[in-house]
Amino acid sequence: LDALESEAVHIFREVAGEFENPVILFSGGKDSIVMLHLALKAFRPAPVPFALLHVDTGHNFPEVLDYRDRTVEQHGLRLHVASVQDYIDRGVLKERPDGTRNPLQTLPLTEKIQSEKFDAVFGGGRRDEEKARAKERVFSLRDEFSQWDPRRQRPELWNLYNGRHAPGEHVRVFPLSNWTELDVWQYIAREGIELPEIYYAHEREVFQRNGMWLTAGEWGGPKDGESVEKRLVRYRTVGDMSCTGAVDSDADTVEKVIAEIAASRLTERGATRADDKLSEAAMEDRKREGYF
Repeated sequence: LDALESEAVHIFREVAGEFENPVILFSGGKDSIVMLHLALKAFRPAPVPFALLHVDTGHNFPEVLDYRDRTVEQHGLRLHVASVQDYIDRGVLKERPDGTRNPLQTLPLTEKIQSEKFDAVFGGGRRDEEKARAKERVFSLRDEFSQWDPRRQRPELWNLYNGRHAPGEHVRVFPLSNWTELDVWQYIAREGIELPEIYYAHEREVFQRNGMWLTAGEWGGPKDGESVEKRLVRYRTVGDMSCTGAVDSDADTVEKVIAEIAASRLTERGATRADDKLSEAAMEDRKREGYF
């Protein structure tokens, strides 16, 4: 954990010294929370020299939005919000038949990056999450359309990071690239980091769809034939309510969560994210379009 923390702090400081207008993508999920904690450590006692950016799908968990707002106020941070609902209201984006808005995040994200002229965008992606994310470098160059080309990946020998980019391009930066889900939770335990309560076991009304326990909501669930029941569950990852499934769990403490993850053979996205199951290359296709 010390080595991973040191690497992440080094990356934050490298970006601060090399770029003019970086921003931290902050969803209120555990990875972005750990990433912000590391940024606070990297520059303490000075304030974090980056703003936060949240892509709000309009179907976020209320507990996560409450946590986001409390965190911004607590640390005196600046928050930019790119709203999917705004794009739907303007007719730029259309609702999907399945109700999920996760794939609709790309346009609001990329246009906000362009309008605010962010030249480096921190993300909480980890290589153990998903096979497309395993291809990422720590510094990931995006073209003037925010698109990702695996063939333009740069070597990163000896922790030397190349942030050179042409006007209009930017770099996605992943300080947690070498962390695993277990590392993240062990670090949360060591540092005493507060998380939204949905990461721990709680009773919730859910219904089953495609093998996942989903929360009912305005996004379109449940449908006819899908019965709602109260179960003891928790969330391993947090995203759009329409595609983020809960898992049966009685892990109501950090220690119990760590024990549960250590015994699991499924990644958190593989187990609980329907948007990654749309096709074999769903994540890579979205990354090429500008998604994280």
